[in-house]
Amino acid sequence: MELKEKMISGQKIYGTMLRVSRNPAVCYLAKNAGLDYVMFDCEHSNYSYESLHDMFIMGNALGLSGLLRVPQLSRDHISRALDCGSIGAIVPMTETIEQAQEIVRWSKYFPLGERGYGSGCAHTDYVGGGKHLEVMEAANRKIISIAQIETKLAVDNADQIAAVKGIDVLLIGPNDLSISLGIPGDLMNPIELDAIAQVAASCKKHGKFFGLHAGLSLLEKFSDDLSFVMSQTDTDILAEGFSRINTNCRNIE
Repeated sequence: MELKEKMISGQKIYGTMLRVSRNPAVCYLAKNAGLDYVMFDCEHSNYSYESLHDMFIMGNALGLSGLLRVPQLSRDHISRALDCGSIGAIVPMTETIEQAQEIVRWSKYFPLGERGYGSGCAHTDYVGGGKHLEVMEAANRKIISIAQIETKLAVDNADQIAAVKGIDVLLIGPNDLSISLGIPGDLMNPIELDAIAQVAASCKKHGKFFGLHAGLSLLEKFSDDLSFVMSQTDTDILAEGFSRINTNCRNIE
């Protein structure tokens, strides 16, 4: 079942963010752990599209979906992400209805958007030829267009952003949001919690999926509202593993 289908059916989807993992074998590790997806971060890391293509191909073959956070809102970044096999585009620092409309414009095919059509690419499993309308309709059903909400302005405009046809998920970035709210890093501050709750309410009002990339405390706080769940990064996971091994080995008597 595709990620969007799972959310439509009422299921939560679970994943993590990758920043330094380059070997496609990481898709096996994530799949074996039971994750639904991995998200490759191109805002704060330097993946090439060649390496992303190989990751997406491997993940898709295994039944592990790959998503890409693009560096910024642009036709080039979104279309290339999707054509090389990403199941969706996460656009950071989405703040206005106009930006949300641009996300849809470049991530969805006609009639929802204006995504350029390229057959015989990774996103069609390299099947070329005709059936354009069939391919576009299928892509529009499964592609996830994600507006990342990370500023006070975005929270203030969350209701308008959630109302945009073709936007599927509003994803909270709690760290940048806390900075914008004047409480850097204080993620359990009532100001932060109220802002997150406001976005969750906008999602519910407009029938969109609510997402959060956070630690367990925040995820548990908003568990009833969540459809799109993301926690940690590969750097977090590696650092914790290294630390645990170091501590355990040094405590051997």
